[in-house]
Amino acid sequence: MMKQFLEAQGLNYKEVNVQTDPAAAQKLVQETGQMGVPQTKVNGHWVLGFDPETLMQYVKK
Repeated sequence: MMKQFLEAQGLNYKEVNVQTDPAAAQKLVQETGQMGVPQTKVNGHWVLGFDPETLMQYVKK
């Protein structure tokens, strides 16, 4: 759902699959303390789960 939302908004993103990239998974846990997905980093802020309202607040900053 997050990818579809980002695409619908015309926002570019880089997808990282933490299931196939153990180093990325470890970095994610270090930065957020969470392992759940999706987690989206926007302008230095993490958005946990599918939360379009919060995501768009960070996009506008």
